[in-house]
Amino acid sequence: MTKYIIVSGGVVSGIGKGVIASSTGLLLKTVGLKVTAIKIDPYMNIDAGTMRPQEHGEVYVLNDGGEVDLDLGNYERYLNVTLSRDNNITTGKIYREVIEKERKGDYLGKTVQIVPHVTNEIQDWIERVSKIPVDETGEEPDICIVELGGTVGDIESAPFVEAMRQFQFRVGHDNFALIHVSLVPDMHGEQKTKPTQTTVHSLRGLGLLPDLIACRLLVAQPLRPDTKAKISMFCHVTAEQVFGVHDVSSVYHVPLLLQSQGIVEFLTKRLNLGNVMITKEMAERGLSLSKRWRKMTSGSERAFDTVNIVLVGKYTDLKDSYMSVTKSLEHSAFRVHRKLTVQWVESSDLEPEVQENAPARYHDAWRAVVGAGGILVPGGFGNRGTEGMLLAIKYAREQRIPFLGICLGFQLAVIEWSRNVLNIPDATSTEFDQNTKSPAIVFMPEISKTHMGGTMRLGLRPTVFEEGTETWSKVRKLYGGAEKIWERHRHRYEVNPDWVEKLSASGMPFAGKDEKGERMQVLELRDHPFFVGLQAHPEFCTRPLNPSPPFLGFVAAASGSGVLQEQIEYQLANFTPPHPEDTMVSEAELRNGQPVAHGKDHVLVNGSSESAL
Repeated sequence: MTKYIIVSGGVVSGIGKGVIASSTGLLLKTVGLKVTAIKIDPYMNIDAGTMRPQEHGEVYVLNDGGEVDLDLGNYERYLNVTLSRDNNITTGKIYREVIEKERKGDYLGKTVQIVPHVTNEIQDWIERVSKIPVDETGEEPDICIVELGGTVGDIESAPFVEAMRQFQFRVGHDNFALIHVSLVPDMHGEQKTKPTQTTVHSLRGLGLLPDLIACRLLVAQPLRPDTKAKISMFCHVTAEQVFGVHDVSSVYHVPLLLQSQGIVEFLTKRLNLGNVMITKEMAERGLSLSKRWRKMTSGSERAFDTVNIVLVGKYTDLKDSYMSVTKSLEHSAFRVHRKLTVQWVESSDLEPEVQENAPARYHDAWRAVVGAGGILVPGGFGNRGTEGMLLAIKYAREQRIPFLGICLGFQLAVIEWSRNVLNIPDATSTEFDQNTKSPAIVFMPEISKTHMGGTMRLGLRPTVFEEGTETWSKVRKLYGGAEKIWERHRHRYEVNPDWVEKLSASGMPFAGKDEKGERMQVLELRDHPFFVGLQAHPEFCTRPLNPSPPFLGFVAAASGSGVLQEQIEYQLANFTPPHPEDTMVSEAELRNGQPVAHGKDHVLVNGSSESAL
């Protein structure tokens, strides 16, 4: 039977439950177990698609087009699994399911209530999704990590806490363990335990007893033995059930920190994991994962050379808005043995009017761009800040600074070229000006203009490289020289098909297109050290031990041309796509009902959206 590990949080939100849940799952994989993960978000939204990045951080996109919480990105990266939209549970999804059943008469005329109908729906959802294969084995997972978002005691999370109270009896004591993450503030060198005592008391009052208490310290000092003993005494647990999670140099050290405190041994005993059948192949695979992870983390500690990347974006006031982008840069820096420095530039600060209104901000922004080893323009929506992005792109192109444009950055690279090379000064996107006479970027014909949710081109889609690109395209070589690749998409606009011929003729080749050759998906300048744009979001498929190819090329180019050539040669010999074989299908198969998500039986129905602006 599947074993369940619930990760809850107390005192404050954003305490690090996602990293602790992912790290726990990784450690269980290193002993040969198959692990999946579910994230519970107590908000009423159906999904994360319509929320601004500043509201809830990055909107993470899955293979099946699900727009979900950014913690699912942590799970996919740490566990090297492919999840579906059903791995993200929201209050909105649960209530929608219950109301639809009520309307169909499934409850046989009973009064529909939070208990038992909503709580049963939550438990049924978790049991169903926990059994879906998510890795290369194609087999049912042994362990399901369930992260309960929010903070224990919130009104929003109350139905989920009650569902978990009931769930422990449904699956049995040996199949249910609870990790409670709590803040231990460091006040002038004194580690305070009262917040943890209070949140554990609240949790116990709701009928849940923590098996492990993970004490989060927002300083570099570990949890002291006397603090651990005090928490043990007042929270009704043994000392071995109290773990300290202090600040470390990299989140990739957290699994090693937990491992050093015996979390695997405790969970093995608590959940009787010794009785789970682990094949020799899985055990060897787990051992290999452990060795490679340790090598990666130790290698990053020994890196002395730095690589300086400037991220020119419009949501830089909340760094979580670009979570997967920064993770892709980190993974790439690990591979090229460089210490990564990311400078955040608010794109609107690069615009001329700021020079008059806030000259210090203007000069600081441009000083960062001029000193960049590489310039990255990520995705986004709306007109704000795009003129600043265009100026940064122009600088990267003319000064031969390595450049990577993602989604909006790709589209703006086309606009910048149109304005400054094709001499069409009013070239723009219909997203910014619906009545423009020079639309370099246009609204995709099949996309709804009236609904925000469920109305974008989303999910895993193929890109076909043009014939002849195998001889010159750095991007294609970074993908191992493959003729066809798959990346996740999230957009409503595309390069104007009527402009493709003149753009190509002027020296901007589109190296990759969709299968029909109608949509431009990869641009790459041939005579530039590294100038690449992708309509897709390759950052969503990066892995610590298998970096996203475009990001790897970009960071390598920013580290030096010799480093880029070295990584191209490595990728040509070793690149393996992070997607399961059965998900890499043609668009025709997608339209005809082929499953996109690994192990799922439903398909993307035009995706979802971000309101953004």
